[in-house]
Amino acid sequence: MQTPTAAMLVIGDEILSGRTRDTNTHHLACALTNHGIRLTEARVVADDHDTIKSAVQALSAAYDHVFTSGGIGPTHDDITADAVADAMGAPIDIRDDARAILQAHYDARGQELNAARLRMARIPDGATLIDNPISAAPGFTIGNVHVMAGVPTIFEAMVASVMPTLTGGAPMLSQSLRVVRGEGDIAEALGQLAADHPEVSIGSYPFQRDGVHGSNIVVRSQDGAAVDAVMGALVRLFPEAG
Repeated sequence: MQTPTAAMLVIGDEILSGRTRDTNTHHLACALTNHGIRLTEARVVADDHDTIKSAVQALSAAYDHVFTSGGIGPTHDDITADAVADAMGAPIDIRDDARAILQAHYDARGQELNAARLRMARIPDGATLIDNPISAAPGFTIGNVHVMAGVPTIFEAMVASVMPTLTGGAPMLSQSLRVVRGEGDIAEALGQLAADHPEVSIGSYPFQRDGVHGSNIVVRSQDGAAVDAVMGALVRLFPEAG
């Protein structure tokens, strides 16, 4: 079975301005890798309807799954739900099941489900809700697009809710080797090894610590035997590595 692919769309002016650091992409990448889904692309876009719409359409057509984070709260700049609905050609309005979830949440806290909070019950037609055990306001899945909150704790809870519903491939396996040589010294050997073993991904990541420079070589594949074979070849090439 071919490994499913995914893309991440991070939405928010606060990410692009540097005011807020994106940690959701890292969390999603780890979760997808463990589930056997390959995260192939990540984009960050502003809170602009047409920009979100065009990004969703492009990514939805290119990948098996699209995950979005940000822009589904109660304020005027939370426009993700409307933009995604537009991208997928679906009407959007307050939905009874989402409203009931929010009503119960705010009633339990003695708070009013006012007009601003009710915006979070606007769900595109045909979408399924994504559970939010943190603050109740649901995300949703429409087609192959999974729309989630930007707050990291809520995003992570939504990912945990969605992941069991997705069909993944074999988990990605990896091993690494630390080589005290510069990338220029190992590039030719790594290039030949990569050509000889196209079933694995071989990455080289340089480091410099306490006056010592070298490279961490990372071997990744869904085929454990192939990873072991390449690691064995690396040890023979660089016997001083550790």
